[in-house]
Amino acid sequence: MPLELIRQDITKMQVDAIVNAANTALQMGGGVCGAIFRAAGASELQKACAKIGGCKVGEAVMTEGFQLAAKYIIHTPGPVWLGGGNQEANLLKASYMNSLKLAKEYKCESIAFPLISTGIYGYPKEEALQIAISVISSFLLENDMLVYLVVFDKKAFGISNKLFASIHQYIDEHYVEKAEKVFARKRIEQYDIMESMQESEIFHEKNLSEEDYSLEKRLDQLEDSFSERLLRFIDEKGLTDVETYKRANIDRRLFSKIRNSIDYTPTKKTAVAFAVALKLNMEETLELLTTAGYTLSHSSKFDVIIQYFMEQNNYNIHEINEALFAFDQPLLGS
Repeated sequence: MPLELIRQDITKMQVDAIVNAANTALQMGGGVCGAIFRAAGASELQKACAKIGGCKVGEAVMTEGFQLAAKYIIHTPGPVWLGGGNQEANLLKASYMNSLKLAKEYKCESIAFPLISTGIYGYPKEEALQIAISVISSFLLENDMLVYLVVFDKKAFGISNKLFASIHQYIDEHYVEKAEKVFARKRIEQYDIMESMQESEIFHEKNLSEEDYSLEKRLDQLEDSFSERLLRFIDEKGLTDVETYKRANIDRRLFSKIRNSIDYTPTKKTAVAFAVALKLNMEETLELLTTAGYTLSHSSKFDVIIQYFMEQNNYNIHEINEALFAFDQPLLGS
C-alpha cells in the first residue's frame, strides 16, 4: 500500500531511502539518529555529513546509505517541542515534505520515516503522527511512492485516548467471542441441513423444463464480478479511477490489474479499502464485499472496527488504519 504503518527497526528496512531524524549539525546523536549512524557505519557516514556541513530545521539533505540496505539516507532536523507556539507544527510539516521532495528528486520509489521529533525533542506523539500522515497522504495524492511510517514499538504510537476508549467500548458491545461463534455456526449448519432436505423434497415434486436449468441461463443469472461492481460504483459516485485508488491507499499497478481482469479476487482488506474510498454505506459495502466472497461479521475485530467507523460516517482511511494498527489488525490498502 502507498502509505503503511509498520513496527520495525528502520535500519533494517529494504527501501530506496530511510529518513534520519537528524540534528542541525548532522552529528551522530542518540535514539534513531545514533542507530542509523551505527548501522550505516558511523565513520563513513560522519565524513559524508561533514562535507555537507549542516542542515536547518525543516530542511533535508541526502547521503549514501553505506552499509544499510537502503541506498540513501535523508537527513532532516525536526523542531524541538517548546509548547506549540514556536512554529513547531509548520517546521515538522516541512521536514516531512522536504524529505519526500528530495526522495522524488532522486527517483526513489520507496522511503521509510521514523516519527520525527518525538524522541528527545519531545514532540507529542499523537500530534506528530497526525502531521506525518497528513503531509504524506497529501503528497501521495499527486505522486506515486511507497511510504512507510516506522514505529519501533507500540509505546511510540498511540491514537487519542478518547478514540481508543470509544472503539474499545464498541468492540466490547459488538464483538462475538469465538465460543459463541462456534455455537452459532453449529445452529446454522443444523438449520441448513434441515432446510436443504426440505428443498430437496420440493425440488423432486416440481416438473421443471430443461430450459429452466440450462447452463446458459444459469450463467446469465450470475451476479457481477468484484471488478465489474467496483467500476460501476466508481461511476455511480462520480469519481475517477485515480481518485479512487488514491483514497483507497491502493497501489496504481494493483488497481490496473483489478480493472483489466474481470475475474480478479482481491484480499478482504483491499475490498474494504475500496468501500471506504467510495464512502459506501453498510448495505453497499456488503454488496461489494459479497462479489469477492466476503462479508462483515461480529466475530472479527477487524470487521467490528470497520463497522464502527462507517457508523460514525468517518471514511478517512488513514484514521481507520491508525485504529486498526492500535488494535493489531491488518491495515487497509495493498
